This record gives sequence, C-alpha cells and structure tokens, in this order.
Amino acid sequence: MSTVPFQTIPQNLRLPLFFAEVNNSAANSGQQTQRALVIGQILSAGAAAPNIPIISQGASDAIAQGGAGSMLALMTAAYLAADNFGELWYLPLSDDGSSVAAAGTATITGAPTAAGVVSLYIGGFKISVAVATTDTPTTIAAAIVAAVTANPNLPVSAAAAAGVVTFTAKNKGAAGNDIDLRINYGGSAAGEATPAGVTIVFVAMASGATNPTLTTALSNLGDKPFDFIICPYTDPTSLNALQALLNDTTGRWSWNSQVYGHVFAAQRGTYSGLVTAGNARNNQHETILGFSGSPTPNWLIAADLAGTAAVSLRTDPGVPLQTLALSTMQAPPLASQFTLSERNTLLFDGISTFTVAQDGTVALENVITTYQKNAFNQADNSYLEIETMFLLMFVLRDLASVITSKFSRVKLAADGTRFAPGSALVTPSTIRACIIAEYQTLEFNGYVQDSTDFAANLIVQQNATNPNRVDVLWPGELINQLRTVALLAQFRL
Repeated sequence: MSTVPFQTIPQNLRLPLFFAEVNNSAANSGQQTQRALVIGQILSAGAAAPNIPIISQGASDAIAQGGAGSMLALMTAAYLAADNFGELWYLPLSDDGSSVAAAGTATITGAPTAAGVVSLYIGGFKISVAVATTDTPTTIAAAIVAAVTANPNLPVSAAAAAGVVTFTAKNKGAAGNDIDLRINYGGSAAGEATPAGVTIVFVAMASGATNPTLTTALSNLGDKPFDFIICPYTDPTSLNALQALLNDTTGRWSWNSQVYGHVFAAQRGTYSGLVTAGNARNNQHETILGFSGSPTPNWLIAADLAGTAAVSLRTDPGVPLQTLALSTMQAPPLASQFTLSERNTLLFDGISTFTVAQDGTVALENVITTYQKNAFNQADNSYLEIETMFLLMFVLRDLASVITSKFSRVKLAADGTRFAPGSALVTPSTIRACIIAEYQTLEFNGYVQDSTDFAANLIVQQNATNPNRVDVLWPGELINQLRTVALLAQFRL
C-alpha cells in the first residue's frame, strides 16, 4: 500500500502511464478579505432595496442607490475619501414610518451697506451666496434657497418666507439633528465675512426623531464578513443591535460563527456628556469617536474614521492608528477642542480621541473600544485598544486557514503511534509542531511575540472523551503598540 496520501487516485490502478492529482494543502497563502459596510438611510429616489446589502461601485453609484443628498450617499463619499481601494458594501435603510425630519432656520435681517458673500455651511458643506447692496432679507433668503436647491448633494432641502430660510433634513430621524448650520467657518483667513449691515441668526437643526430599526437589515447580512461596520447612530437601541450582532457567545465573534467585525461610530457632545455616554457602553466590538463643535455631522465622521482605520488595519493590524489624518472631518473651533486632561479622561471612559494641528488637520490620537469593565464590574483593559481586536481577527483567521488547509482530511492517532512517512495521518504532536511553526511566521512578520514562551506553554492534546477531537490551548502574546515614551530629564550642571 502506498504511503503517499492520495485522495482521488485509486490504489488498484493498472492503466498506464501518468495520472496526476492536485492537492493544495501546502499551498494556501491567500490574503484575508476585509470588507467595509456603510449603514445609511436612503431617499425615495434611491434605487436600492431597503435592508438588502449591496456592493458599492463608487460614489456615483451611492447617489444612484441612495438618492442625492441621502445619508447613504454622503457617508459613502466620506468613506471613499479615506479608502478608495478596499471592498465596500451598503446596507440601505428606509426612514422609519413614524420618524420626523429635523429642521432648522436662518433668519436674515438688516440691509447690506456693502456688497459681499454669505458663506453658509450646511453639515460642513459650503454654499456661497452673493449679496448686493440692493438686496433685502427676503431676496437674500430666496438666494440661499436657490443655492441649496442647485446643489442636490446637500443633506437638506430649503424654503424661504419673509427673510426666514427653513432647512429640512432629507432623511428623517434623529441623525438629522447633527446637521450643523453656521456661517463663515473659514473665518478671515479664508476671506469669509458676513456683508456689512446683514445679520443672520440660526436656530440649530432639531426635532428629528426615530431612527430606523436595524434588526431586519442586520439579519439580512447572513454570514458574510464585514470587518469595518459604519454606524450612523449612537442611540442605545442601534448600538445594542450591533452589539448583539457581534456578540462573543451568539454573534459573529462566537466559536460557531467566526465572522468577526467591528463597529465604528462618532458622537457629538460636551465633555461631560461624552463621559456619560462612554460609561454607558462596555463593548469591545465598537469604537466611538467623541467630538464637539465640528461642522461635520457625526455620521460622516464615523465613515471617515472607519475608512482611515481600514487602510492601516488591512495593511498591518498591529500598527497603531495614532497620527493618521482624517479626510472629511472638519476641525472644531479652538474653544470646542478638548484639553489634554479631558482627552485622557475620555480614554478611560470608552471614548476615542483626536488632535487638531495648527493647520486644522484632524488626526487620530488613540482609537479604543468602549470596553472598560469585566463581568464582575472591575476595571479591565484587555480589550482596550482597537488594534488588539484586529490582531485577534487576523491571527485566528490565519490559524483557521492553516489548520483547514493542512488537516482537512486526515486520520488522527495518539502521540507515539508509528506510521509510514507521508501517510494521511497526524498526531497531536504533529499539529502542535504546525502551530508553533505558524506562530514563528507570525512573529517574524510582526503580529505576535515571544515564540519561545509560546512553545513552552502551548498545549495540544487529544480529547479524553472524543478521540476524534484535538483540544488546543493557544497562549499567544500579541504584538504591542508604542504609545507613550516617558522621560525623566535628570540633568546635571
């Protein structure tokens, strides 16, 4: 009997001369596909079927699928501004049947004493409206409405009456409340100033209510992996639905699913408000970037954050995300930026932070999960860093690939069994050697560390009650990230 482990060529073959069987068990070097998923509301003009995931074909496709100015279209554009190469999907949502659209106003008063330009920012998008000395509040308001209407990719519609412009979110729901209204965000450095004699007073977007329920849409994802899930909402119901999706016991991180994934969101709030919001969460599979004062809506920041993180984490999940510049998020004014002490506190309360450079560039500072306490409500930093979660995804998928490629159809024997070389048979020691070798490869590539200690503590054994099962204790040590260099300058004179 041949000891070569043929799977299909029969032993009782007498026909001449050459027959070949292909086996890929030692050839698998495939890379992991890490998809992103934009969850966003669509308009009635959008072609997408609600609650059904669909692959993205670019920013123009997002407009076709979601409708111009829809949350889905704008979030897709923000994501692609940071990551225009990775595989991206949509999960389109219809407005809830009982939802209410957010609305805000701009009241124009006074008579211009000099010609100028109104630099209006709607959700961070700039609209320029020329003002002549002959204009009245009514004509200025009408000009603003015309400029908004001429730009279908804005998240609002506009109407005017007697010098008052009313802005209404195109998508209904609470997310519309985060559409910022202001003028002259660029300031004098950008040559922005309200024409002399004119006053514009805003009432912020408000009264938007009832976000879509995610249950049906999330169930339609099936088992398709999505590593970067962008959530436009930070209400507990939405976040809890995604937490259930990724649950370690019954969700995508469970032993019988192994699909994995991570949620990215952003939340506007005061320092104290964000501390409260962060302490209300405790989930290693979600990240919330906290901010105050930025003109950019939180749901666009979430897409920007995920796209920026995806580019780095796909390349190497162990490299820290700190200092990566965001592409879409506009910097909060200086008075709204959190201090060093405040940011440090937020990082102990589950809220990720960013910095603002002198030129206004927003860069990630520390991207963490909201996990803070263990099951006994004691402080636990084991799942603090987002890199930890993506390293775990990478390593577990790598091990699954190796084990399923090499040992998909083999016999299992106890250690010490004598068998012919090349037989389709393994022992726990064979599997142990394979796992150690793969760990050393991971170590060489910079994903784990201390292979000597790993080999000393690795346990691979045949199950005592099920002889067809091998149990493994994998004591790996993930690579760390350099975050802080503390120096005591003990100088001499």
